[in-house]
Amino acid sequence: MSSAAAAAAPSDAVHADLLERAHAHLPAGSFGNLPAEIIIAEGRGCRVTDVAGRTYIDYLLGSGPMFVGHAHPEVVAAVQTQVAKGSTFFANSEPGIRLAEAIAKAVPCAEKVRFTSSGSEATHFAMRLARAHRGRDKIMKFEGGFHGMGDWALMSTTPKNPGNFPQATPDSAGIPHVLTSEMLIAPYNDIDAATQMIDANADQLGGVIVEPQQRLITQRPGFLAALREATARHGIPLIFDEIVTGFRHAYGGAQEYYGVVPDLCALGKIVGGGYPLAAVAGGDEIMKHLDKARVGDAGYVQQTGTLSGNPIAAAAGLATLDVLSRPDTYEKVHATGRELMTALASIMAKRGIAAQVIGEPVMFEVFFTDRPIHNYRDLLTADAAKLTRFNALLLERGILKSGIKYYVSTAHGPDEVAATIAAWESAAQAL
Repeated sequence: MSSAAAAAAPSDAVHADLLERAHAHLPAGSFGNLPAEIIIAEGRGCRVTDVAGRTYIDYLLGSGPMFVGHAHPEVVAAVQTQVAKGSTFFANSEPGIRLAEAIAKAVPCAEKVRFTSSGSEATHFAMRLARAHRGRDKIMKFEGGFHGMGDWALMSTTPKNPGNFPQATPDSAGIPHVLTSEMLIAPYNDIDAATQMIDANADQLGGVIVEPQQRLITQRPGFLAALREATARHGIPLIFDEIVTGFRHAYGGAQEYYGVVPDLCALGKIVGGGYPLAAVAGGDEIMKHLDKARVGDAGYVQQTGTLSGNPIAAAAGLATLDVLSRPDTYEKVHATGRELMTALASIMAKRGIAAQVIGEPVMFEVFFTDRPIHNYRDLLTADAAKLTRFNALLLERGILKSGIKYYVSTAHGPDEVAATIAAWESAAQAL
């Protein structure tokens, strides 16, 4: 055995041992996110290292929260200070109050804020608030839109054989079939179809929920504004799911970036600074349903959570927002993303590979198709197997990402951009 192989063997043995233990005790050997074989030991800035000692440029970012990079010194310091004071209280705390104040100042629709521990909870309670306020049961969402793991949310997110609109298709076993009649499904980016569906079902709709950027698909000009106009015309609450886009596209989120203000929004990922924290935010007229003293038993929306507003998570979120609020932060990260998107599209064109690079500079992806992508059904024309192969080639070349997304952070700099472009060149040639 060579000296290099001998040096590598202990780390590989650690990986093999952990993988065996994972398969023994975890369904599919994983937490349900990435393949079991990826076991990360630590992260610094925009790079992570696995338990075998391999280091990657990280475009996964913990599925998005680590927008200022892993182990940012200011976030770490804030967390360490709070840990010494206590972990959780099930009561108000200063970090949570200050974070709610910061969100209300930053996010256009946010007059009041209620914390949860996960994005799935936040979207769940946003829909419950809308139904309570409106006094109607049905919710309209868009095919391909992801709104968390709740029964109401997991409808027509990834249908293999999309049905006729507005029929909903459950995405998971174990969802009560009766709920399919309570969700209406519309095509994203189709102004006429969406507004006609709102008009036709206005008397039954409790709310409309949408990702302002649906996964990677950006709005066609005027789409979000048309939703805002149609819902306002009927007094139907419009919910922006900003779990991903909140504090990412701009400091005020996608509603600032696109210039359309909803009635409610769900926030997560970045707002918790890498810790379990999410929130529902909106105007006082709807958020008052969380205050029994104001609305009485009939209008009261019950919501509690053991770790909601956790002070450690709130301290991390506050430190993260402080970093993001500094001058030129968003200009720089958008410039980095634009450089990457332009380079990726150029590489595919140079190789004669049919591909579409879609998204915004802060999160994007390449899909292997010659057709423009404006909605979920356009995505189905892409060669999924080729993307899987491309991602595997990139992992071999030191690039870590999710199956269908690059997240760009403030920590990605010129060295990472150059290394990423070189990896793309090599992987595209291997394709």
